[in-house]
Amino acid sequence: MTASATVEQTRPEYFDVSSRVAEHARLRPNSEALVFEERRLDWQTLNGRINRLANLLIERGVRSGDRVALLASHSAEYVEIFLGTLRAGGCIVPLSPMASADQLAEMIADSGAKVLFLSEGLQDLAACFPASLAPLASKNAVAIDFVAPGWAAYEQLMAGTSDQSPGVVITPDMDFNIIYSSGTTGVPKGIVHDHGTRTMTLDQVSSLGYGPGCRTLIATPLYSNLTIAAFLPTVALGGTMTLMRKFDTTAYLDIAERERITHAMLVPVQYQRLLADPSFAKRDLSSFQIKFCTSAPLHSSLKLAIVERWPGVLLEIYGMTEGGGVCVLNATANRDKLNTVGQPAFGAEFKILDEAGRELPQGEIGEIVSRGKVMMKGYHNRQSATDEFIWQDSAGSRFFKTGDMGYFDQDGFLHLSDRKKDMIISGGFNIYATDLENVLQTHPDVVEGAVIAAPSEEWGETPLAFVVLRPGAQSKPEEIRKWTNERLGKAQRISEVVLMESLPRSPVGKVLKRELRRPYLERAMAVLERIQSKT
Repeated sequence: MTASATVEQTRPEYFDVSSRVAEHARLRPNSEALVFEERRLDWQTLNGRINRLANLLIERGVRSGDRVALLASHSAEYVEIFLGTLRAGGCIVPLSPMASADQLAEMIADSGAKVLFLSEGLQDLAACFPASLAPLASKNAVAIDFVAPGWAAYEQLMAGTSDQSPGVVITPDMDFNIIYSSGTTGVPKGIVHDHGTRTMTLDQVSSLGYGPGCRTLIATPLYSNLTIAAFLPTVALGGTMTLMRKFDTTAYLDIAERERITHAMLVPVQYQRLLADPSFAKRDLSSFQIKFCTSAPLHSSLKLAIVERWPGVLLEIYGMTEGGGVCVLNATANRDKLNTVGQPAFGAEFKILDEAGRELPQGEIGEIVSRGKVMMKGYHNRQSATDEFIWQDSAGSRFFKTGDMGYFDQDGFLHLSDRKKDMIISGGFNIYATDLENVLQTHPDVVEGAVIAAPSEEWGETPLAFVVLRPGAQSKPEEIRKWTNERLGKAQRISEVVLMESLPRSPVGKVLKRELRRPYLERAMAVLERIQSKT
């Protein structure tokens, strides 16, 4: 009987992520599991350190379901803490260093974290935490790679723990993670996934080449669900994960060549910058099998450039951190559908609703709602927000509201129109900013553009465009405005073009339209007051 057959016979009914990592350590102990800068960890070494971390947490009072907060930059230790928390039965809470100190403190308090891990360079954020977190800091605050009063040293703690499995039984209903969404004000909502959901995700992507021999390059933050969606199948199905501390085009291409990368998850702005790198055409990227893109719309012209210039299949994924339905576009095989985000996949079900919550027929634009096998448990400590996020059909089936507007064409491909909150209503007409942005980005001098609603006394709202020009381009704002409006319908016309050096973006590449709107808020209020005074 083979070793793999023996494992199959002794494998528990529920086979969680952490147990799968341990299996790779048993079957392929000397195979490479993790690459980070100069460090290379095989499965046996990584698994032993995951055990140490799990035992460390248990010694510090972490029990099944307890939360462990992680505020850190990328490192091999980040992976150990993430997976070790799961092995201890804990729930990992990865936090964004881009959040303010106040937001971070409120997220830690909201999660109820028992332990906080922090990396060098982020001490100033933690120093601003209020006194209410003092008990955590005095007992279970761990410094990953620095020395400071009140912080326990990571390696010192690890050296004093066992590298044997703690033997904690993981069940599908146990909490896996809390991921805090990017909120515009206040504390972001904590999205809770359980182990069953995360394991089901592995089953969905197992046919996409993940497994022994797969080599994934991680260049987006591990506190983001889009990164976790590439990280988990790599480690759970036995691939090798290469982790970048920080994204840089030259470094990314160097690593991709040297490590013979097969899988990548990137956001649109990263694809754009990589293809614009002067050395891109000279690089040997023939090892790539699949490249994924998600988190923000990928313009059709950029999709085509990736397909034509970069070996391997390009898959665009449309979905939400909360879960629900997923659409997948194989851009390589569907070049005539590059203006879509693909078709429902993995057993997903989608519906299009009007403003009253009624289903619309194929071809009509409305809000997109979806359901699938992978759906969050809910927003942590926010039942009302969870309830508001759900729409039920006549049969009582639960769907998640995406907040996106769109429609399905006759071939079943989903076309995105806009975020519901970003739709511009001008003179009673609905204008979708993405329609205008798609035209803007075909201008020969425009690298990228974003359109928002600006206040207008005449029309209520009017489209305002922000544009980034190609290096050396000489086009004037009024020239771009006229060129674009000649290609738009009368009701869609842009009122003004503003040139910018770059567009404000989140850490995962989404354009922050709220930052573009901010200077216009006072103007909007003044216009609203004048309009109301006339009525």
